[in-house]
Amino acid sequence: MTTHAFGGSVESGWEAVETAFRANFERDEETGASVAIYHRGRPVVHLWGGSFDGGDRAYDDTTLQLVFSTTKGIAAIAVAICAQRGLIDYDAPVSKYWPEFAAKGKGEATVAQLLSHQCGLFSVQGEISLAEALDWDTITARLADTEPEWPIGSTHGYHALTYGWLAGELVRRVDPEHRNIGRFVAEEIAGPTGTEVYIGLPEALESRVAPIMGSPIASGEGMDPAVKAMIEMFMGPGTNGGRALSLNGAFTGDGVFNSREVHAAEIPAANGITNSISLAKVYASTFATVDGVKLLDDDVVARASVTVTPDNEPDACLIMPTTFGMGFMTHGPFTPYAGPGSYGHPGAGGSVAFAQPERELAFAYVMNQPASNLANDARAQHLVDAATTIIDGH
Repeated sequence: MTTHAFGGSVESGWEAVETAFRANFERDEETGASVAIYHRGRPVVHLWGGSFDGGDRAYDDTTLQLVFSTTKGIAAIAVAICAQRGLIDYDAPVSKYWPEFAAKGKGEATVAQLLSHQCGLFSVQGEISLAEALDWDTITARLADTEPEWPIGSTHGYHALTYGWLAGELVRRVDPEHRNIGRFVAEEIAGPTGTEVYIGLPEALESRVAPIMGSPIASGEGMDPAVKAMIEMFMGPGTNGGRALSLNGAFTGDGVFNSREVHAAEIPAANGITNSISLAKVYASTFATVDGVKLLDDDVVARASVTVTPDNEPDACLIMPTTFGMGFMTHGPFTPYAGPGSYGHPGAGGSVAFAQPERELAFAYVMNQPASNLANDARAQHLVDAATTIIDGH
């Protein structure tokens, strides 16, 4: 394989992050990747390196990357903007804004319960094709007419794909212009912050998207047989986890998330396409004024980032304990981030973006080579640990 040079910049005093970033490549854990950090409202780290697709093309500052569930944090920010404007009350019933959602006993379900994965709508009932799932009106109507898998509020379970359509339809219903989530993000998040964050990628940008290079989790290649068996038990076909992650099998097959049809669609839980510097700047702008823009008020951040699910309760889909606020995954065993007070979201295979206001820190890491672990990607955590050590040592 061609050896690619690293690029980017690191402010004086932040060199340990670059050392950790390069070390991930030296351990052959990366194909192409990028990391960005904002501290006190300023960019202090922006690095990239490796290969765009495993070949001669470099992964550089023009590369865009699909980030799977890291997209959910962007959708959570969109909902928070609506809450800030008085368009949504987290404690109000979803059906106040989306009347059809009341079907099948969901009339009293609150926005907070929906955003914290407590509504038991992690998939649809019955078969659904990929084409149907990619059609906004079809999938949102199916979800509105879906019976909860458990009594609402009794437990929580990761809505791996459905969260985005649920949150996105809520935004569309309350927005005075009834903008779809892709346009809302473009005009209310990416535009004001001067960043590239796409939910529904314009075709003209497709050539800049680094392909996901496949995952040992998906193939089981080289995996301990006992671990593979355990994953099948919890994530195999027919399990809550398997149904949630594939939408009853609609999102299966090699390369589905590298396809143009998936990139073009709006899947606000899983198909965001962006880069590390954009994610870090957006998160920095949720708690600080960056280049004259502050996306969220402090009281909105305080509400949206507080954990509302039990710290040690097993997730009904992922089995492991997960912790949620208003759409954000908060600090917990599954998502350690930089410690208490962090809010953001990780994505399958390793990408992650989050903020920790106490340290005035916003962090983002993206990559095209998924790791084989289910959570707490070690590559990203090495970078986070380097950053927090630097901040705490000052």
